[in-house]
Amino acid sequence: MNVPGAPVAEYVHVGRRNNSLTPSGRRLALACIAGASLAIALALGAVFGAWFVLPFAGLEAALLSFAFRYMDEHAGDYERVEVRGTRVDVEIVEGREARRLAIEGYWTQVVCDRGLAKVALRSHGREVEIGRHLPPRERIRLADELQRALRQSREGRRG
Repeated sequence: MNVPGAPVAEYVHVGRRNNSLTPSGRRLALACIAGASLAIALALGAVFGAWFVLPFAGLEAALLSFAFRYMDEHAGDYERVEVRGTRVDVEIVEGREARRLAIEGYWTQVVCDRGLAKVALRSHGREVEIGRHLPPRERIRLADELQRALRQSREGRRG
């Protein structure tokens, strides 16, 4: 959202989870997997008398439904990092929880552990990890881009 007179964002990063299935696709996949597992368990019980397999198939279907429910709850997770003038705004949404943090850009450090590919923003004793939805190489690229954007923001402030 652009507000008249407000500084325009110099850098914006939005990271989202990789959701390869739509909600209806996830329901269909769950139904197919659970249905096949239960059908095999019923067939084993009917043909070979192995009815002890059925509770395990039911347990498998229940655990899969919990996993798919978790995926549905977190399908909209994202993080947004915005360098705007002398501020860095961070917004992280996980499930129903949203965290927002405004940091003075001049004092912000980009902390990057290249071995673990962990990236965080640190300022005044607070640290927030970012880039969690990205593969390791992309996280390192994000760290480099953020360092460049912060450097340009500081130089613009002095000039």
